[in-house]
Amino acid sequence: MGFEPEHVQAQELDLIVIGWGKGGKTLAGTMARSGQRVAMIEASSSMYGGTCINIGCVPTKTLIHDAEVRPGSGFDPAYFETAVQRRDKLTSMMRAKNFSMPDDLESVLVITGKAHFTGPRTVRVTEGEQSLDLHAKHVVINTGAVPSVPRIPGAQVGGRVHDSTSLQHAELPERLIVVGGGYVGIEFASMFAQFGARVTVLDRGARALKKEDPEVAAEVLGALQDAGVQVLDSASVTGISQEADIARVHYLRDGVESTLEAEAVLIALGRTAATAELNLEAAGVRTAGSGAIEVDEYLATSAEGVYAVGDVNGGPQFTYVSLDDNRIVADQLLGSGTRSTADRVAVPYTVFTTPPLSRVGLSEDQARIAGRRIKVACKKVVDIAAMPRPKIVGDARGIIKFVVDADSDEILGAALMHVDSQEVINLVTLAMRQGVTSGTLRDSIFTHPSSTEALNEVLGAFRG
Repeated sequence: MGFEPEHVQAQELDLIVIGWGKGGKTLAGTMARSGQRVAMIEASSSMYGGTCINIGCVPTKTLIHDAEVRPGSGFDPAYFETAVQRRDKLTSMMRAKNFSMPDDLESVLVITGKAHFTGPRTVRVTEGEQSLDLHAKHVVINTGAVPSVPRIPGAQVGGRVHDSTSLQHAELPERLIVVGGGYVGIEFASMFAQFGARVTVLDRGARALKKEDPEVAAEVLGALQDAGVQVLDSASVTGISQEADIARVHYLRDGVESTLEAEAVLIALGRTAATAELNLEAAGVRTAGSGAIEVDEYLATSAEGVYAVGDVNGGPQFTYVSLDDNRIVADQLLGSGTRSTADRVAVPYTVFTTPPLSRVGLSEDQARIAGRRIKVACKKVVDIAAMPRPKIVGDARGIIKFVVDADSDEILGAALMHVDSQEVINLVTLAMRQGVTSGTLRDSIFTHPSSTEALNEVLGAFRG
């Protein structure tokens, strides 16, 4: 249904959802099917379905897959353009499906326009010269996050300076400079290098992937080096300049000022909650210093009846966490109201380098800092005899590391960097949630040949 003020103003709504992320769209459907009257608001028709399917997970992983399977090597803009076309076809199809899912429900009004609060649980939506006011018993804010803009001269997106969204829609650069050695920067570096770009990563920390244990980070950085990526640590960017056909990044490293040139620069220094245009003060919604909306363990904001789900609430910025946010709010509105963020145990993540890095729980460093008495199992994939699948598919790089409580045999955390790690990590996560010990996981029966069966061998080789 389109922008029809008379239809909306004729009745009180039960729920307004601002933003089409995973949590918001799922909650809108759940509430509508329970008989609630729902308005679903999205600022842009190009973002139906949210960040994940339009500019995040799905399009980037589609490009990563095509980069990994491309024949030959070297700089190949034509192949990149073919991959982009396939990505766009897929995201277009998914965007249309995501639009139809709520729009086909009789009690959901889908509105395309910019929303901001004008009072408690009252929202004004504008599209061009049109506007309408909505009021509901409950409001869910699901506006996501946007790439952070650092206070570096010349770091504003435009021309040859990009964020993670705009770079996906630019021509393949022969040279790419990535500012930031975090997960997004490393993932993009890996992908573009495999498309044939010469990539340099500038990371201001002592080493990239600083949250990972040293031997795990070393495996990832080794794979990047195999792809031709140069990673410069302790590099502080002081400015960016550009001309029509070139960009220059100026940085300080070991007291020496240097400059790099490239056809494109990616600023990958985190993401900030998208709250600037919501006029949250009018609704009585408080934000943290970072701009993220403050919520309690039930995702309720400081304003009665207003909730925040997904990246906008400052929690882990993952689609599957947004989906779980939806479950918490749905339980508040339709259920017992007992489910909360405190129920979350062992939330995994994957960085889609080649091969991918997946982790859950505590690293060895974190466990020791926490004072846990632990035992550690760690093996490089190439040394795991009972793991033929990576060798079969032609990539035996990587490492598997488990951190286990020495007294109870409880699995405290794991880092998996290998072919299929994005799948195996889910089994490990389920084991942690259900209290399955490392010994039980070690002695489980897994299919062969698979990446999972590596657990039989790795969990049988502990060190203190």
